[in-house]
Amino acid sequence: MTSIDRQKVAEFFAEGDAATTSFARGKALENLIVYLFGLIPGIILTAQNKMNAFHAQEIDVAFWNDGHEDGLRWFDFILLVECKNWRDRVGYSELAVFKDKLSSRGRSMGILVAANGITGDPIERSRAYSVLERALSDHQEILVVTRDEIESLTDTTELVYLLKQKRAQLAVSGTIFLSTGE
Repeated sequence: MTSIDRQKVAEFFAEGDAATTSFARGKALENLIVYLFGLIPGIILTAQNKMNAFHAQEIDVAFWNDGHEDGLRWFDFILLVECKNWRDRVGYSELAVFKDKLSSRGRSMGILVAANGITGDPIERSRAYSVLERALSDHQEILVVTRDEIESLTDTTELVYLLKQKRAQLAVSGTIFLSTGE
């Protein structure tokens, strides 16, 4: 277990909140994700803000996962993370684009860090939540992590547990785990 520096997390979010451009807001969240995932045993940053060969899609952050026993052992070896540090929730279209990015790269798993969550109702699987269900039918898993969840973390054990919970709940109910108990 590695402690997460909550002051550092707050500074990354404050940097994003104070940013005057969407690029700067997104970059602050990407840097936070690089910091957090870098603390997980067996996770190594491999790319940040890289375009595909056709210059049509950008990957925000990519990690190599060695499958460390105290890390993300049963997760994909390559983890692609999309970061949306928006004031609003992420909608259907943006989540569908991320699903397409995963498909075009042959990835079965991805993580969307959406500061304020996604649109729709998780129970009814409406709007953006419907993309999660569609991804499952295509043998893909998209985990969604929010700002509130990140701000509550104190160590890497909690982060790994959160991701495992989300993955299990996605398989069981077809939607992301709701940490608020909903």
